Amino acid sequence: MEFLIQDKAHDESRQGEALVLEPNGKHNGRKLYIESYGCAMNFSDSEIVASILADKGFETTQDFNNADVIFINTCSIRENAEVRVRNRLKEFAGAKFKNPGMVVGVLGCMAERLKAKFLEEEKLVDVVVGPDAYRDLPNLIEQVDGGQRAVNVLLSREETYADISPVRLNTNGINAFVSIMRGCDNMCSFCVVPFTRGRERSRDAHSIVAECKDLFDKGYREVTLLGQNVDSYKWSATTAEDGEALTAGAEVQVVNFASLLEMVALIHPDLRVRFSTSHPKDITDEVLYTIARYDNICNYIHLPVQSGNTRVLELMNRTYTRDWYINRIDAIRRIIPNCAISTDIITGFCTETEEEHQETLSMMDYVKYDFAYMFMYSERPGTLAAKRYADDIPEAVKHRRLKEVVAKQQQYSHVRMQESLGRVERVLIEGFSKKSTNDYAGRSDKNAMVVFPVHEDYKPGQYANVLVERCTTATLIGRIIPQTP
Repeated sequence: MEFLIQDKAHDESRQGEALVLEPNGKHNGRKLYIESYGCAMNFSDSEIVASILADKGFETTQDFNNADVIFINTCSIRENAEVRVRNRLKEFAGAKFKNPGMVVGVLGCMAERLKAKFLEEEKLVDVVVGPDAYRDLPNLIEQVDGGQRAVNVLLSREETYADISPVRLNTNGINAFVSIMRGCDNMCSFCVVPFTRGRERSRDAHSIVAECKDLFDKGYREVTLLGQNVDSYKWSATTAEDGEALTAGAEVQVVNFASLLEMVALIHPDLRVRFSTSHPKDITDEVLYTIARYDNICNYIHLPVQSGNTRVLELMNRTYTRDWYINRIDAIRRIIPNCAISTDIITGFCTETEEEHQETLSMMDYVKYDFAYMFMYSERPGTLAAKRYADDIPEAVKHRRLKEVVAKQQQYSHVRMQESLGRVERVLIEGFSKKSTNDYAGRSDKNAMVVFPVHEDYKPGQYANVLVERCTTATLIGRIIPQTP
């Protein structure tokens, strides 16, 4: 899918960035180079991979030419990600020509979908590993060292990596991703995730809380709970990963997403909690009331609409209607009046008419999203849409519709930013601004990026009250209002 992004939470500069961690004293003489493309879940998975290999003595390097093992963690949802990864693998081939003993591998969603092409047809890699097989990486690397190509893309109904404490790669020591579940049971017709990441399964709630508490104790002040559909999170003692049987007559503990949010929020008032992503069919009033009840759960919800038309939503197999989505928006506005809402939108889906496109634009007028991911539909092999529907909207029409969506979103993003003018926003300072070391940058409770002059009494990792004095379409600009004793 071709796409444009209008989301301040998404840092496009991290795409393809070499991920580095501090040595742990177990060095085996080999160096690992790993880079990721795609969503936050991929970056979280790279941290799991690095943890597994660091425990086996691998150290990371920022220069792939110096690496003994190169892994690229991939996304298969967007077409341009596949193009970028293929080009990158060709660059790695040059390094491997100079160092024939180098191991090159592909991890993640694209690995599962394109394993035959990568291994046999194009011969670009030595090892292919799917998202549920990272524990097998040391064995697979040994297999390649022995002169064989290696592959493990088996999907699991149990694997959640709950017992692995991920190292934090390229971290600022303030924000961290915490995976709460894996896989997806939704079968959206345009999406490959159920085929590449497997069935949905929720992680042990106690392990999630323990990881978040450990992060807070180490100085982190914000966690983002990750899942393909966080609202369907459900864990009970009968599915505990330790496998212990319940004693006769014991009470079964069931934790849903609202309960999990509360458990994490209660760790400490200074631990800010975010989550991604919600599904309109599953987000409940219970979750919304939990957000409203705790000041440290951010007033920000990413609620993908994809289309504003009920017929198109049915073709997409989204399992909700336009009216249902509006009902959920109304509930958010009623229960959390100051909540920011972002979304995903696909233009030019199969058979979409001009009138149906206009309904998407009218949905944007109704919600007035704070920001959005905006896509032009392109067919992904293996999806239900590719099997059932013709990709019949001309490219020129898709482009024009996408431009209209982007223009409208830019308008509303600016409107939402202007609503903060003259207000004091509580900002978690994440570091210096990209443009100047004279300015700090951080995000507000509503996920807006805020830039303000450095103040001697404040440093990264602390909260600051910032008076917003002006804004762009993407950034709030202001100054710290020091708190009086």
